[in-house]
Amino acid sequence: MAHVEARERSELAGLEPVLANAEAAMGFVPNSMLTMAHMPQLTMAFSMLAGVVFGGDLKGMMQNFAAIVPEDADAAEALTPDQVQLIAYSVSLAAGCRYCQAHTSHNAHRFGVSEEKLNDILRYDSSPHFSAAEKALVGVALAAGEVPNGAAPEHFSALEAHFTTRQIVQIVAVIALFGFLNRWNDTMATQLEALPVEFAERALAASGWQIGKHTAV
Repeated sequence: MAHVEARERSELAGLEPVLANAEAAMGFVPNSMLTMAHMPQLTMAFSMLAGVVFGGDLKGMMQNFAAIVPEDADAAEALTPDQVQLIAYSVSLAAGCRYCQAHTSHNAHRFGVSEEKLNDILRYDSSPHFSAAEKALVGVALAAGEVPNGAAPEHFSALEAHFTTRQIVQIVAVIALFGFLNRWNDTMATQLEALPVEFAERALAASGWQIGKHTAV
């Protein structure tokens, strides 16, 4: 059973050109896109990313979708920047991407996440540094970053106690975006920039972070 129900296509008139495009390519509209539609602009953005990755013409897609500005009636519910970076750091830690760990820990700290909290991520459930809502965020992000994916109904029950459906979709979107970035940077051995290196070597030393293959040398 899905953790978040897909929206009905009939509710999504503003996304119809995007959904029709997917239907033309696949023969049906995938429920994944209808689930993303709790954040309507996410469905559109994903469609364009997927189109480019599959070798499509971005200019043509932009022309086809130029008149579409999906309305996100619940945009005011967007997660705060510190929540986004906490999720991103947690899933990157679980996935083992040191490049993304350095970036997201640095950005999390910039948005007010303490170094104590960053170093307590793997002990989040018993740590005094996390609120109940943050524990729900970290729990699902760490589980989703595992291979195979460890996200379970209890993670979503914990989220539902603190977050709306739209927010939960954004939480999963952050996890999924960093699934892309973790794979990209870990596969490419992307060279880490000086600022996140400096932060990670100092702030994450207690957690055993090392630059590894992301060094310039």
